Amino acid sequence: MKLQQVLSYVRRAVDDYDMIESGDKIAVGISGGKDSLTLLHALHGLKRFYPKKFELHAVTVDLGFQNLQLDKIRELCRTLEVEYTVVETDIAHIIFEERREENPCSLCAKMRKGALNQSIKENGCNKVAYAHHQDDVVETMLMSLIYEGRFHTFAPVTYLDRMDLTVIRPLMYMKEADVIGFVNKYQVPVVKSPCPADGHTKREYVKNLLRQLNLENPGVKERMFTAIRDGNMKGWTI
Repeated sequence: MKLQQVLSYVRRAVDDYDMIESGDKIAVGISGGKDSLTLLHALHGLKRFYPKKFELHAVTVDLGFQNLQLDKIRELCRTLEVEYTVVETDIAHIIFEERREENPCSLCAKMRKGALNQSIKENGCNKVAYAHHQDDVVETMLMSLIYEGRFHTFAPVTYLDRMDLTVIRPLMYMKEADVIGFVNKYQVPVVKSPCPADGHTKREYVKNLLRQLNLENPGVKERMFTAIRDGNMKGWTI
């Protein structure tokens, strides 16, 4: 997928849900994975021509695994002329050694977001962009149905009143396959997650379940996304 196509999806999401205002300083949470790096490229590209002027600041929360390689991401941010902050933490040590969590993902996510949000505020950002794409939207809805018994997923824009911080999701109209195509075409320097729980989560189970459903019923993911978008859920009305 070409950058121009990515920008088209992102521009549509930003415009549909009023994600960006003039003067915004937007933090981009960079895990090193394909989604967050695609988001960084997309917002950097959008910044060049979008009528509402905004700034970017990339932030990575280092969980404390010893083999996380960030040199290529630092170089990418220098090339794009985007400020980059790495937040050093002991989250991995706390979860896997001190607490020995059997289901580490929930606590890790809370601690990681706490460290991320603190850094975002310290750097003067009023918004943070998460790299959730269309597949993530549908997967979260299905996880909510299976494990919580409710029809729910995250909204395109969420205001965190306790942090006075707005979360935006500019990749929400992109499919995961689109992201993979973009990363491959432009040889984006993706960093493999060093987390031992990576690929062994409830989300991974639901991702595989959806993949099978879509093989047996082509287009089912798109129809699920349409049901979410048109279902009058809070935050989804255009």
